[in-house]
Amino acid sequence: MPSSTPATLNPTVAEVTQRIRERSAERRALYERRMADQHKRGVHRAELSCGNLAHGFAACNPRDKNELKLMNSANLGIISSYNDMLSAHQPFETFPETIKAAASAMGSTAQFAGGVPAMCDGVTQGQPGMELSLFSRDVIAMSAAVGLSHNMFDAALYLGVCDKIIPGLFIAAARFGHLPAMFVPAGPMPSGLPNKEKARVRQLYAEGKVGRAELLEAESESYHSPGTCTFYGTANSNQLMMEVMGLHLPGTSFVNPGTEMREALTRYATEQAIRNTEPGGDYRPFFKQIDERAIVNAVVGLLASGGSTNHTMHLIAMAAAAGITLNWDDFTDLSAVTPSLMQVYPNGQADINHFQAAGGMSYLFRELLGAGLIHGDIPTVFGTDLTAYTQEPFLEDGKVVWHEGPEKSLDEDVLRPVATPFAPTGGLTVMKGNLGRGVIKVSAVTEEHRVVEAPVKIFEDQNEMKASFESGELDRDVIVVVRFQGPKANGMPELHKLTPFLGVLQDRGFKVALVTDGRMSGASGKVPASIHMSPEALDGGPLAKLRDGDIIRLDANAGTLEAKVDPATWAKRELAIGNLDHYHVGLGRELFGGFRHLAMRGEEGAGVFGGFEADDLARQQGQISEEDA
Repeated sequence: MPSSTPATLNPTVAEVTQRIRERSAERRALYERRMADQHKRGVHRAELSCGNLAHGFAACNPRDKNELKLMNSANLGIISSYNDMLSAHQPFETFPETIKAAASAMGSTAQFAGGVPAMCDGVTQGQPGMELSLFSRDVIAMSAAVGLSHNMFDAALYLGVCDKIIPGLFIAAARFGHLPAMFVPAGPMPSGLPNKEKARVRQLYAEGKVGRAELLEAESESYHSPGTCTFYGTANSNQLMMEVMGLHLPGTSFVNPGTEMREALTRYATEQAIRNTEPGGDYRPFFKQIDERAIVNAVVGLLASGGSTNHTMHLIAMAAAAGITLNWDDFTDLSAVTPSLMQVYPNGQADINHFQAAGGMSYLFRELLGAGLIHGDIPTVFGTDLTAYTQEPFLEDGKVVWHEGPEKSLDEDVLRPVATPFAPTGGLTVMKGNLGRGVIKVSAVTEEHRVVEAPVKIFEDQNEMKASFESGELDRDVIVVVRFQGPKANGMPELHKLTPFLGVLQDRGFKVALVTDGRMSGASGKVPASIHMSPEALDGGPLAKLRDGDIIRLDANAGTLEAKVDPATWAKRELAIGNLDHYHVGLGRELFGGFRHLAMRGEEGAGVFGGFEADDLARQQGQISEEDA
């Protein structure tokens, strides 16, 4: 039997899917009713007054104005994260014209509905701007909503790639779930300096053995052209998840920008989006496409590929926007049965282009479907179910056609079959104990470093650690705790500034680990890090009870994180109070005070919107209880 033939669903995958369905039943039903009601109202272009409509197409060319007046053809709304500073988004500059031309050739129209901000964690890493990064996800969702709120559109094309952009666009797509949604990627830049060499130079710089000029040269050779970064961080994890949920065309995630294939795929995405509209004859709205099966697929794809830990928050927020309640225990249970099939930096030395060459998404789909690890029966933007995604695109006479992808990996150092995985599990675990709950990614952590018991050194600002490292104070077994880094405290920045220092300590033979209520990401590396600790220190979390010198035992194999403090002493300890004033002003941070106030816990998605339908249901139940009382 070909491995692409859908197998009986893995029992754990089936059980987790069912419990998500049951857990979400009322919430999801309310979401579907709301989307169906919105659909019944129709595209409001037909309901607009003459003045409204005239405003809506005033800038269009005469041909498009006539089409929009007739109401019987599709009009696509383009939401784009284009800017020309950031490499991942710069390629989107030319996409709107390509889309408009393709729509016109189909007898339809497309309008640029709105742009969304796109910030880069690579630029803001270790800087104050990083404290806006996580919240930019929710700003993106709201910005997309503003663009689509004119109700001129039969479907939406979402142009995005990187860290918070795709989750934000997904949340918007879910709240406009009556519209068909097509996600259109730009692709990764070609390969540059090998990742192993980049990491070597970074560590030498941390040790003071090379200067800034050498470091900048290495970084410039790594990040060198238009396209997303080639390591397997949050950006490329986004692309994989969109495809495994059926929101991309098959095989479109990792095609380099500026190529004939990339432009052809963008044209085809436009044509397919039109076919997916009501005027196009095969109405495929987002709310009927994305359900708990698609969300489980995204989690399994993330785990099988060793993807970004950021998605332990993003996916929870994304699912919530579609009326689905996902939690960290779902991740842990799925991780236990999902084999690790990819080794792309930081989990290995290959980059995402090597993965694409080794067989890419079509081979990954073939293996996951053949093992019953993902749902093959979900509807997709391609107009099929997911079993068609074992195909990959080719150009014939300038047009895209799809043929079956490879049945064997072309490089098992990068991409392996389920029968001989890199590891039997997905390498993601929930950490539990008297310090709260967090997550740890161990796919890049060797077995001998997965259990650490050592005294803690506490920091309340990641910049403080450099001085301690340089003074030699950390030349010992140590668990570094960086607290007051959660969403309520300062927007939950990523803390990769710590990674080189911790790596050096580990290389010196010390047992080291990191515990924080802040974030790391898909670039989490060889040092064990229990992150996203919930509740955060500012929210009464037990990290605020820790004192320098306390012993912590971090056991990634068992999923436990314990402060070895006498329970009676622990119970009496007061919570430390962080000095947060310097986090809240400058570079626009004062504009996000409301976001910090509203932010939910990391385990709840760290969003500012609340639980959507879940909150509505809770209020209704509360009103009923009060009336009964």
